[in-house]
Amino acid sequence: MEKRWNIKGSGSPQAVSELQQGLNVDTIIASLLFQRNISTFEEAKNFFRPELNALHDPFLMKDMDKAIERIDKAIANNEKILIFGDYDVDGTTSVATVYSFFKKFYPNVGFYIPDRYKEGYGISFKGIDFAKENNFGLIIALDCGIKAIDKVDYANEKGVDFIICDHHLPGDSLPKALAVLDPKRNDCPYPYKELAGCGIGFKLIQAYSIKNNIDPKFYLEYLDLVATSIAADIVPITGENRILAYFGIEKLNSNPRPGIKALIDSNKITKALNITTLVFVIGPRINAAGRLEHGSKSVELLICESEAEANEIAKGINTTNTLRKDLDQGTTSEAHLMLENDPMTPFKKSTVLFNETWHKGVIGIVASRLIEKYYKPTIILTESDGKATGSARSVKEFDVYSAIEQCSDLLEQFGGHKFAAGLTLKKENVTAFQNKFEKIVSERITEEQQIPRVDIDIEIDLQDINDKTLRILKQFAPHGPENMTPLFVAKNVIDTGWGKVVGTNHLKLDLFQSKNPNVRFPAIAYDKGDFLSFFQRKIPIDIVFKIQENDFRGSITTQLVIEEIRVS
Repeated sequence: MEKRWNIKGSGSPQAVSELQQGLNVDTIIASLLFQRNISTFEEAKNFFRPELNALHDPFLMKDMDKAIERIDKAIANNEKILIFGDYDVDGTTSVATVYSFFKKFYPNVGFYIPDRYKEGYGISFKGIDFAKENNFGLIIALDCGIKAIDKVDYANEKGVDFIICDHHLPGDSLPKALAVLDPKRNDCPYPYKELAGCGIGFKLIQAYSIKNNIDPKFYLEYLDLVATSIAADIVPITGENRILAYFGIEKLNSNPRPGIKALIDSNKITKALNITTLVFVIGPRINAAGRLEHGSKSVELLICESEAEANEIAKGINTTNTLRKDLDQGTTSEAHLMLENDPMTPFKKSTVLFNETWHKGVIGIVASRLIEKYYKPTIILTESDGKATGSARSVKEFDVYSAIEQCSDLLEQFGGHKFAAGLTLKKENVTAFQNKFEKIVSERITEEQQIPRVDIDIEIDLQDINDKTLRILKQFAPHGPENMTPLFVAKNVIDTGWGKVVGTNHLKLDLFQSKNPNVRFPAIAYDKGDFLSFFQRKIPIDIVFKIQENDFRGSITTQLVIEEIRVS
């Protein structure tokens, strides 16, 4: 598939030069910092040396004082408090964090995760009924609730109070809860807007600790769960999220809680955890329970204090994740077949597929897989409770939520954000929805948006790479949105002649540029063995790559990890 190479550029030469001199770093590092909106020594210090005392005062968040006042009242009156959260990683880590924290000080706390299939996403009438029937006077909702106006009204009628802790965009009006904590509220002065749901829960327990003079160690011990949610929910790793992720990963590697340790051990993870491990190994397993069974299993794993119990739960979750993988692969194959058999596929700007038998727990993953091949805004629908329900994923730069919103006359409900959304509609409306969605996407999507874009930080020469550069590059972690692993382009590279295909179809190379043939670097290009002949014929090649340390049997070398290849 053709891809656009977009080199961001180094920014203002004068500003980069000033930053370079002020920090005593090379141009590469100064340029990368400038791209990340770091232009002063103090900003660079905060970036490279995160400090917990730089976390914002949680009482800057609108309604935080009301939330803490209501929790204090509940505890003083010995009311039962229900911690309610979504079934995904962000939701279950949020619930585990807030539930475990309050359970240390107060016994009358329970938790509730809605059933993905019987209740759907977010606050549910069934959950409110559960609270009422079991005498819970206060519900703290995490990672959901910002649009649950009718549900909160229902709870108010039942005499059940709500504190909403959410990070999604509000609608035109807010639920009539006692407190609504969401930095994305228009009237919220909280300085950082990109916290994950678990981050909002963390700010709640931080505020409670400050108000009640509780030692910070009692809320800081949950930073590992906050970091896991930040990674899995793909929120920007900037500002406060960077601090939370930095110290959370530190805790994950030094003293993981029994549930996380069980996942580490059972999946034979031997290297230090980072954002990538959390996204691709830990996160999917925490998610698996909510996808195929019940999200409460994940909460039980994250809150348990016994290693033996954690190992047993992790064993079940790993089995569930294996089943999830099988369902994912089978559904993806069926979806590919549907598209290959549709003669209109090459002419459509979107993909909307419906199959009543597909498992609701994997349709979001399948949508992402189809984008990898076809690169179109994609919606995968299945049947649930007599209706069509689906997950949408988008390509870079295209607002799929807005396109779905334009089809709202055909929908029962929908929610989400620019690049991912969920929706429900009557089955008889599926064909009309497919046609209308395709029409809207066709009218809005540009030619550029239909070609995958590779965002490259800067162009460098191989001779610019040295030990000091690599040492500082390692300090750019943790990586994620708005602070991705730096991606470079080098032009006119040539292999020494020792290049070969290893493994299934991976290229192992030894590269140099003719301008300085004495500077050579080993390189690996995964699943790009088809390019070997170009290197063998000494055709000058442009490469997009990351720079990393390669530890092979105790010998550490600098290696280029090639992402993209094209003839110069």
